[in-house]
Amino acid sequence: MLFRRRNRQSNIQRLRVAVWPRHSWLRSTRYYSKRVLRLSATPHAIAIGFAVGAFTSFTPLLGFHFLISFAIAYILGGNIIAAALGTSVGNPITFPFIWASTFKLGNFILEGKHRHIEEELSDPFHPHILNQSFDTFFPVIKPMLVGAVPLGLITGVISYFIVWKSVEVYQRQRRHSLAQKREQSPLRNRQDHDLA
Repeated sequence: MLFRRRNRQSNIQRLRVAVWPRHSWLRSTRYYSKRVLRLSATPHAIAIGFAVGAFTSFTPLLGFHFLISFAIAYILGGNIIAAALGTSVGNPITFPFIWASTFKLGNFILEGKHRHIEEELSDPFHPHILNQSFDTFFPVIKPMLVGAVPLGLITGVISYFIVWKSVEVYQRQRRHSLAQKREQSPLRNRQDHDLA
């Protein structure tokens, strides 16, 4: 294979890179922003895709963010690759804030019906925490799902306008620079000279 590593990474090394970038978060953010800008689609499709991915990352359905964002982006006519990149809004740094805020907002919307669950699950070393059934965790997941909708929509709308404007400016500048290069190319100048 052409781009295979010389020294294969162990599973632990791959997991570490997936959770914490090799160089820095700033460099990874710049890389993802360049990937979004360089997608070949309309600014609207790219922005819709990214907004859907950002919205999906607020749901507590870990492991399904890609599938959900692909389905919604397909229905709305968004770019699927942009949707995948948009799910990076949810990452190991932002997930604790996302989960806490969606849980608190969901409890507030549901009028505090599930507030007692927060106290029950506050002890991570509770002896029966791993033996709890889905029925016990559903009161935690339910407010997170309810709180994820408004917070995800707000984040999606904000990211839509930021991404749309960024992609539109990038594509306009790229078209302009390509047109300038075409006009300055020696082959074009020679053809114009021959026609004259």
